[in-house]
Amino acid sequence: RQTQAVCIPAIHLHMTAATMQVSQKDFEKAQEQLKLLKKDPGNETKLKLYALFKQATEGPCNAPKPGMLDFVKKAKWDAWNSLGNLSQDNARQKYTELVSSLVSAESASQKKDASPEEGRHDGYETLIVTTKNNITKIMFNRPDRKNAINHQMYREIIRALEEAGKNDSTIAVITGNGDYYSSGNDLNNFANIQPSEMEKMAKDGAVLLKEFVGHFIDFPKPLIAVVNGPAIGICVTVLGLCDVVYASDRATFHSPFSQLGQSPEGCSSYLFPKIMGLAKASEMLLFNKKLTAAEACAQGLVTEVFPDNSFQKEVWARLEAYASLPKNVSILNFSLPLSKQLLRSMEKEKLHAVNSKECEVLTERWLSDECVNAIVSFFQKKSKL
Repeated sequence: RQTQAVCIPAIHLHMTAATMQVSQKDFEKAQEQLKLLKKDPGNETKLKLYALFKQATEGPCNAPKPGMLDFVKKAKWDAWNSLGNLSQDNARQKYTELVSSLVSAESASQKKDASPEEGRHDGYETLIVTTKNNITKIMFNRPDRKNAINHQMYREIIRALEEAGKNDSTIAVITGNGDYYSSGNDLNNFANIQPSEMEKMAKDGAVLLKEFVGHFIDFPKPLIAVVNGPAIGICVTVLGLCDVVYASDRATFHSPFSQLGQSPEGCSSYLFPKIMGLAKASEMLLFNKKLTAAEACAQGLVTEVFPDNSFQKEVWARLEAYASLPKNVSILNFSLPLSKQLLRSMEKEKLHAVNSKECEVLTERWLSDECVNAIVSFFQKKSKL
């Protein structure tokens, strides 16, 4: 009995040590694999990885809570603190499993992309841009972030519109990859900004936004939005600058500016009242009303709504028919670009003036306490998810 009493704990300790050794080896391997990932896994996943790494190597959160305006450090602290008393062994295991899932997902994505899509344009990371059958398609391609627009994506959309305006395509189409059309401005654009840098951030952001909206105003060809899912913020407001808007019946349209302490952009302060009337525009732009696709169509923001199960098939068949129109001869013997120029020429100067004024007001809003507090609140809620 004494021999057994001595041996059983010894065996147990040996097995536990071996398990920990393997776990530590896998943990270190996962750290190396993470460095080799080519695709950014997104801020939410990076926060999880950071928190699990800290928990695995240091145990429960013991760092002082950062200040409210230090968004990045505050988000990291919240993520780590949310793990509570999770053991270091379990944190290592969860970290290793999460990295493994990221590696597998990227590997599958690379296999899918091995055969590039016909007519695909090179040099884009946040978009998929193709030209085929006289159509240039600009597809938002951050599905893991609900196609939220970060600074890089703003610049890539500007470039894609410039290219589409000059190439041989007849029309250009904007759509989203995945379940969302776009969740609008990526609020991580405001992250990691020190108080001393706020004014420069606001001015630089306004310059980028003005250029972005200006490219929609000046786009020379028919520009068609194919809204495949929910649309929020800037991607809703610039719909007024598109020539045709087709929507799936599962799409929604939301511009929650006052919730975020911000103000309308994309020339919506001028175009939305013209399109849907002052009262309906105010309900949407001032009081954050979310429209269904049917409501947006009834109010003139959307041209036509299609059942989601046949949306892609019906819309693209129609777009290919539009794109087959002769490039230099169209209705009334005008070329399509010339017809658009005639329709938009009376408004262009006004639209650029509105765009400038909206960006000027937004610069002030971004520097306001109301906007800063709203964004801080957003990150606090996000860190608790």
